[in-house]
Amino acid sequence: MNKYLNKKQTIIIAVMVAVALLLAAFILKPRGGDEHGEEGHGEAGHTEAAATAPAGKLEAIALTAAQIKAAGIVLATAAPAQISTILTLPGEIRFNDDRTAHVVPKLAGVVSAVHVQLGQSVERGQLLAVLASSALSEQRSELLSAQKRLTLAATTLERERKLWQDKISAEQDYLQARQAHSEAELALLNARQKLSVLGAGAAAGAQLNQLELRAPFAGVVMEKHLALGEAIKEDANVFTISDLSTVWADFAVPPQDLNRVRVGDTVTVRATAFAAQASGKITYVGALLGEQTRTANARVALINPERAWRPGLFVNVDVQSGLSAAGVTVAAEAVQTVDGQPAVLVRTASGFEVHPVTLGRSDGKLTEILQGLPAGAQYAAANSYVLKAELGKGSAEHAH
Repeated sequence: MNKYLNKKQTIIIAVMVAVALLLAAFILKPRGGDEHGEEGHGEAGHTEAAATAPAGKLEAIALTAAQIKAAGIVLATAAPAQISTILTLPGEIRFNDDRTAHVVPKLAGVVSAVHVQLGQSVERGQLLAVLASSALSEQRSELLSAQKRLTLAATTLERERKLWQDKISAEQDYLQARQAHSEAELALLNARQKLSVLGAGAAAGAQLNQLELRAPFAGVVMEKHLALGEAIKEDANVFTISDLSTVWADFAVPPQDLNRVRVGDTVTVRATAFAAQASGKITYVGALLGEQTRTANARVALINPERAWRPGLFVNVDVQSGLSAAGVTVAAEAVQTVDGQPAVLVRTASGFEVHPVTLGRSDGKLTEILQGLPAGAQYAAANSYVLKAELGKGSAEHAH
């Protein structure tokens, strides 16, 4: 009996729970089901419309011929052309060694005066510094002694010549005097040449030990290694003077490219740190490969009147190594970046369309188009950035 009642109670409880769930579902059911249905229908319709929109549709800019002319947009036609094959190699600006000098005193001494500072421009023959040198004093003393001996020898020779002509003295005395005069001349010449090698002349006044260091040519003081009162050795490099009106661009050439780099070729040197470039000729290509780099060194001579090319500056050297045919080319400035990819703006009846393209080679003037633009298409060659700006305005207004 209890089991029967328990079973009957379980069935009643289950029915009651089911009824409660149905009531709860009816109460919680949202009102305006038709509106919801309409909204859902609208979203579905919108999705369907987006899905059925033609894929890959090109962005367009509507412009009239008058607007195109007013914007200064120049049109050109995509066509086959010959593109220069450019080999770009890394390099560095260096001093022109032919116009760089290391000033060495050649005699030991003590610095008594310094007349120039680091980075200062100097003229040829300008006084750089003065050293007090005992060795120079001895050399100049020797010169003065040689001058006095020569004066005495000349006087003696003239007296002996007269005595011999008057038959007062023997010819042998005259010949000895002439020999002594010749030796005195040689001693004086030797003393002068010693001072000339040292870069010093006869002393002005009583300053026999004053060694003047002068600039060998016009340039800039790039290094300075002396100070007032400092003792300097005879082989010390006290100044480095460089004429920066010309510099060298040294660059490395891999073995496989050596046949494309020749002395006399004109190349373009571009700075990597800022927008600057210059043309120059290759003056040297090394015949040996470096043991560490396994590359050959090559050099370009650059004129540097404004001193913009500073030694130590990293550069890229563009070597033109021939021409090759390209099926479709456009002006290099016509290529713009739209939505993160290169594109060309093509002329249409109502304005322009953005054509994404795949780029090939470029020589700075022409750019090869591998895909995305047929030959014969008319495009915006100059001032195409105006169209890109107009496209950006349209996107901003649409987003708003």
